[in-house]
Amino acid sequence: MRMNAALLLATLPLVAADKGPALPKDLPTYGPTKPVSAPVVRRFKLENGLEVWLAPLSGFPKVAFAAAVRGGYVADPKDRPGMADLLAAAVSQGTKTRSARQIAEELQAAGGDLTATANADSMLLVTTVLNSKVDGALRVLGDVLQNAAFLDEEVEIARKTAISTLEASEAEPSFLATRALYRTLFGDHPYSITSPTRDSLAKTTAADLRTEFSQRFRPERTIFIAVGDFDEASLTAAIRANLGSWRANAAAPMPSVEKPAQSFARAVVYVPRAGSVQTALYFGTLGPNRADSDYAAARVANAIYGGMFGSRLITNIREDKGYTYSPGARLTALRETGVLVTRADVRNEVTGASYNEISYELNRMATTAPEKQELESAKRFLNGSLALQLQSRESVARALATLWISDLPPEELGEQSRKIESVTLEDVEKAARKYFPVSRMTVVAVGEENVIRERLAPFGLEFKKVE
Repeated sequence: MRMNAALLLATLPLVAADKGPALPKDLPTYGPTKPVSAPVVRRFKLENGLEVWLAPLSGFPKVAFAAAVRGGYVADPKDRPGMADLLAAAVSQGTKTRSARQIAEELQAAGGDLTATANADSMLLVTTVLNSKVDGALRVLGDVLQNAAFLDEEVEIARKTAISTLEASEAEPSFLATRALYRTLFGDHPYSITSPTRDSLAKTTAADLRTEFSQRFRPERTIFIAVGDFDEASLTAAIRANLGSWRANAAAPMPSVEKPAQSFARAVVYVPRAGSVQTALYFGTLGPNRADSDYAAARVANAIYGGMFGSRLITNIREDKGYTYSPGARLTALRETGVLVTRADVRNEVTGASYNEISYELNRMATTAPEKQELESAKRFLNGSLALQLQSRESVARALATLWISDLPPEELGEQSRKIESVTLEDVEKAARKYFPVSRMTVVAVGEENVIRERLAPFGLEFKKVE
């Protein structure tokens, strides 16, 4: 009788990771870690319910604007999964008084352009302009947020582009693996949607988008963020002038999204990809969101495990064994939960060996305390990455929008650094025991069907085929 792979791996003795060659003795030591500073944000709300956050950053004459609207894929009708992508693609392609070309030209004259994207929990419109041109940019943004027209011809262009993008994405193993993983992890929950389908794109009309726009783009469900070098009084007046008269057209209750239940797939979910010379292996499970008390500890644990160069996973299957070039692990925070994902594109002949080593490193993370040096390296990596992120006004605006969508205050942006620094070895151990055992993981494989079945057969696994 074959043992379950997770049980088998859990019974194996754990050996210490190879520490690698000693560093030269004359290398200077690290200096003290400095806390990452974030801009001070002033908050206020307009009479129509629009939330406004202003974050002054002097020294560079540009201002980033971001407007975040609650309700992305989670707000899509059940028979139109991913509609939010098409809504975001067409929202800036013309208003009642401006054509798509006029919108683009006016923003380019202000030194920027407009991007609109959708994700699970929200839609986000972002532009960065010269601080001497903020009035003109605000007029355009205010017009788009209130008066997007969704003309038939523009929607048709957006639809064709979306279909082409989907077709190109479906040729990528990472896209197929992510789609299969989220569908398996979340089942019927709205978080299972990661992209539109051909059917939803084909069925959605310009009239549908106009209806969705009037229901979703409402001032009380939107935040407007400005980050950069600006005069606060004049910018506040401009925001009030261009967005203060925004009124929702009709009452439309916001769909509530419950916290998803944890489920574990007992089989390898695989997507056949004929002729593939690699197997894309994805291990995934639910983790904490930004509001959870162990979020910082889980981030540090993930960095030690596979989220940074020099991590346990990368040292093992990239540096030591050469199974793959760019493995990694990430913790993605959604409003109601988090998702921990390990990914590795490996050669066909080492599919089974890679599965074994990833499982080993997950269980080692859950059962073996990190060393102090690992903890310090992870903290430096995470805080260094945050410091780089805060150098960009647009990145700050996007980060603040994400906090608002998660019902967190803007001060949380600066608190991230302190929380990471305060994580202890015991905190990491606790988070790792909770989230990293391989028995919690759903496994997805994309590649040649015979390779997946043959190479993973020794682990006694069941297989579930998806298209």
